Amino acid sequence: MTIPDATTMRELIDDCAQLPFALTHPEHPLPAPREAAPWQVDDRCTHQVEGLAEYGV
Repeated sequence: MTIPDATTMRELIDDCAQLPFALTHPEHPLPAPREAAPWQVDDRCTHQVEGLAEYGV
């Protein structure tokens, strides 16, 4: 299912009103975020984007 982005301020406010309870009530906070795994670019990743600079990407 795809939910379209808000295009007006009213739609944005309505979207925010539907935030989950845990995000809108600090007395019931979400658990602390986990530490992210280290991010690395290997040769395989580099090869996938080789030549994209020629297309202005």
